[in-house]
Amino acid sequence: MTTPYRHSVSVVGIVVREDGRVLVIRRKDNGTYQAPGGILEHEERIEDGVAREVLEETGYQVRVLSLTGIYKNVKGGHVTLAFRCALVGGQAVLNDEATEVDWFTVDDVAARLTEPYAVRVTDALSGDWPDARHHDGVRLLDDVATRESDE
Repeated sequence: MTTPYRHSVSVVGIVVREDGRVLVIRRKDNGTYQAPGGILEHEERIEDGVAREVLEETGYQVRVLSLTGIYKNVKGGHVTLAFRCALVGGQAVLNDEATEVDWFTVDDVAARLTEPYAVRVTDALSGDWPDARHHDGVRLLDDVATRESDE
């Protein structure tokens, strides 16, 4: 008997300061910039997972405000829930996962994050939140084409 396919579920915190800058990390494993986040633990509440991941990866405490998007890497089978967050306290701390913790402008986000990671931030800032987006790990996929190929 074959093992059924399972998705992994991750969360990401889009933390926005009062000056409009967004919290990002540079990942140690692949050198890319992205908003902090990671895989939910088995019996963890979703909002608790967001706050935990942001704290672990950056040293900052946050309050989770609202779901801003759902993103699926169709090649990797990863589903990510993105949440807008407010900064509560803390200070930047480097760790096993992040070689850099910084606050980017929206222009920095567009220029320095890959498309699937940048769109999570721009969606969270827009207030016009989509139901879901799909990507292949590098580029966003046309949702209409994706739905038609699934039928």
